[in-house]
Amino acid sequence: MALRLTRRAFSRKLRVGTGSKAVIDDAIELATDTMDKGLDRLKKELARVRAGRANPAILDDVRVDAYGSMVPLNQVATVTVADARLLVIKPYDRNSVPAIEKAVINASLGLNPNSDGVVVRVPIPPLTEERRKGLVKQVKEAGEEAKIAARHGRRDANDLLKSAEKDKEISEDDLKRGLERVQKITDDYTAQIDEIVKAKESEIMEN
Repeated sequence: MALRLTRRAFSRKLRVGTGSKAVIDDAIELATDTMDKGLDRLKKELARVRAGRANPAILDDVRVDAYGSMVPLNQVATVTVADARLLVIKPYDRNSVPAIEKAVINASLGLNPNSDGVVVRVPIPPLTEERRKGLVKQVKEAGEEAKIAARHGRRDANDLLKSAEKDKEISEDDLKRGLERVQKITDDYTAQIDEIVKAKESEIMEN
């Protein structure tokens, strides 16, 4: 994984002292760094999952053909929530209205925008039962990916601790203490992931 750092590189980056505390702190920092990134990715991905209510985040991946290049929608327009079932896109340049409308359609989000030549309105249709189930499956998969990231963080941190114990940088008791702290952090992140996934599932099924 690109997000993971080797023990040597991470220790060189973090360690400002010596002894068992510095080693254990390195391990904890290594674990939380990877887990934080995994949690952030999960939150961003779930924000883009359409749950039946208007949310500007569902348009984050829309790219618009403007001035000869494909650019993010937020670089050519503002997106606001008109009501629970309607997003309104106001371009900075009215001439980009057709390109924005086309971009939303081509994004394969299941949305049918319409414009009056000034703004683009994007109605948010209610979800079908089949679509809800598909989205819940997508959310579960995203949650599992976040848990995999957490496990990677735990593994790297544990490897750092075990290597330090082998090199006599920390004692067996320090190793045990460090492993327990890493596991506690992993359990906390896993609980956060479950909570986020459960909330998104409820949002999908209720709307």
